[in-house]
Amino acid sequence: MFWWKNKRVRIAAIVLAVLGIGSLVAYQVISARWVDRISPAEARAAGGDDGKRGATGGVDCEKARCVALTFDGGPGRDTPELLDLLKREEVPATFFLLGRKHIERYPDTVRRIAEEGHEVANHTWNHPRLTEVSADEVRTELTRTQKAIEDLTGVTPTLMRPPQGRTNKDVSEICRELGLAQILWSVTAKDYSTTDSALIRKRVLDQVERDGIILLHDIYDGTVPAVPGIISELKERGYTFVTVPQLLAPGSAEPGKVYR
Repeated sequence: MFWWKNKRVRIAAIVLAVLGIGSLVAYQVISARWVDRISPAEARAAGGDDGKRGATGGVDCEKARCVALTFDGGPGRDTPELLDLLKREEVPATFFLLGRKHIERYPDTVRRIAEEGHEVANHTWNHPRLTEVSADEVRTELTRTQKAIEDLTGVTPTLMRPPQGRTNKDVSEICRELGLAQILWSVTAKDYSTTDSALIRKRVLDQVERDGIILLHDIYDGTVPAVPGIISELKERGYTFVTVPQLLAPGSAEPGKVYR
């Protein structure tokens, strides 16, 4: 097991096991804390200043007040309406697509997301907690979704989002092998818990700061109706909407690493 090779995790797990906590459970608690999170600003700094700033979409997030809209769990029945809005407002987004009952049910929408210039990314096939399944299952969840997206769009995703944000050293190693960077978030509306669009809008607007990565789901009833107000208000505040790769440029998301 990858995790048992980590000396710090092994020692801590043994200590907690002595205290009556199973070593695997101890690992799941501890190891996740030792997965380094890289901020957008840190990613940009790592990319250096070699004249590439603003090369992706003409936006330099070192100067502009950038924010990334991201959507998990789709596509769904409301995604075409969302795409219409994003097109009107000229707002790019990043879509972390789910395989079962979503990619397989809405293939035309998946194609449209890619064709309209949004970033297409991986959110697994069945949405398991990746820290609670075997390494083989993690690989299958990610590779099956990769293939489905590539078959439909010709694009091979380079980004993934672990369900519920649950990751650890094992998941990170598998993502590195598969060429996938892990993207978490800094703003969440918890839109899975409410259909109140006004509340979803308020939660987002109360949390947003520069370099924010906003987590929403285009599969819940209250979410898509909240997006127009979010876009309008953030534009009023001087924010520029970008995809996650644009937010990190001239740096790039490195496979296996975790960004937030």
